[in-house]
Amino acid sequence: MNTPVRRVAIAVMVMIMMLLANLTYVQVVKASDYRNDPRNQRVLLGEYARKRGQISAGGQVLANSVETDDRLRYQRQYANGPLYAALTGYYSVIYASNGIERAEDGVLNGSDDRLFVRRLSDLITGRDPSGGNVVLTIDPQVQKVAFDAMNAKKFAGAVVALRPATGEILAMVSTPSFDPTPLANHNAEVQKNAWTQYAADNPPTLINRAISVTYPPGSTFKLVDTAAALQDGFTPDSPLTAASRVTLPGTNTTLENFAGTPCGAGPTATLADALARSCNTAFATLTGQVGQSKLRTQAEQFGIGETDLAIPMPVAASTIGAIPDTAALYQSGIGQRDVALTPLQDAEIVAAIANGGVRMTPYLVKSIQAPDLSTLDTTDPDRAGRAIPADVAQTITQLMIGSENRTQGGGKIAGVQIASKTGTAEHGNTPKQTPPHALYVAFAPAENPQVAVAVVVENGGDRALEATGGSVAAPIGRAVIAAALGGGGGR
Repeated sequence: MNTPVRRVAIAVMVMIMMLLANLTYVQVVKASDYRNDPRNQRVLLGEYARKRGQISAGGQVLANSVETDDRLRYQRQYANGPLYAALTGYYSVIYASNGIERAEDGVLNGSDDRLFVRRLSDLITGRDPSGGNVVLTIDPQVQKVAFDAMNAKKFAGAVVALRPATGEILAMVSTPSFDPTPLANHNAEVQKNAWTQYAADNPPTLINRAISVTYPPGSTFKLVDTAAALQDGFTPDSPLTAASRVTLPGTNTTLENFAGTPCGAGPTATLADALARSCNTAFATLTGQVGQSKLRTQAEQFGIGETDLAIPMPVAASTIGAIPDTAALYQSGIGQRDVALTPLQDAEIVAAIANGGVRMTPYLVKSIQAPDLSTLDTTDPDRAGRAIPADVAQTITQLMIGSENRTQGGGKIAGVQIASKTGTAEHGNTPKQTPPHALYVAFAPAENPQVAVAVVVENGGDRALEATGGSVAAPIGRAVIAAALGGGGGR
């Protein structure tokens, strides 16, 4: 072979190698990027050519797909969109997805491994491919009562209801809410206009306050203090200070009871009376005696600090924060300073007490179905661990009954004994001039708990600086309990 031919051959070989290398780069290395690129219309058309599965709860369809006559064959619809938006989330061409739409996308679009046989059958028979269905644990009646109670007064906040024995989420409400349907519209302008409106809402509507926002728990955190104290030698009759105010150790700052009142008539109050009266001074000093280590350990046993919880949507981690000194410990003991819990975490704490001290992992997906509604998979209750001994749980239940019996507000349920704790949590840069958050955590019936609930109303709702957990949040919590016990949640 002469030199010119050899050079041509080498050049051709180099070009072939470069072509193969480029082909490998495009088909292997960059395949995922090209496939997921939002400008790739083939992927988008293919995704919308399949009928996306439905989301349902209690026999009601919350989200489904309907056929259209445009190039995107199917469009998502949401029945009672604002009522269930915190659960379903949205599914949008422009703005992607969130909520169950994102967390269970593999099931809904049909790519989940549990739907492999169905996909194979569709391929063989030529049947149009379709996604699987997601059935939620939600009780529609409980969800509606919770939403209506918050929405009627235009409260911002959240309500979570759990079944203590299993961890099933019976209701999860975040208000103010939004309608996911415009975000699923195939008209880009409709989507953009809706997104612009929702993004400008004040308070924000697109965020799920039940699992994505943490709040100072205020006096509801005294249940954690009590659990730690009862395991550290204290009893319901243990005497605590009844002073109307105490000075934080190492400072000139005072900590006061609500309205600056003493905790009873004498110099001391029992632990039981201090919890019923929700005395800050008593629990601040109690926490100082129990110590940071035992308080932190108890908080962790209730799930506070857990960073990988998914229901299946990811849940923001709750925290008791840094506690550098005894003054900080006093403040943390009354659920202030850096203590911050999601409403779901608040509900988990009372659900564990209701369940004899055993904490169950909360979950939202009851089962996965094939397109023909046959069941492919179900969620089994998962025991997360023991938060407190059974006898301690029983003692705290009795103390919470005492708290409920002193709590005012409407919605008391005749013939049903509720065990509860209220909270009024300061927040913001000027806490004394800022309306507090109002909280209520409870379970019922106290002797045989069927439902546990947590209610958080931001900024006192309609009571402003006069807000308390008993006046604002308790009536909502009691209404939810009544719905759960009378509307299917207690079965």
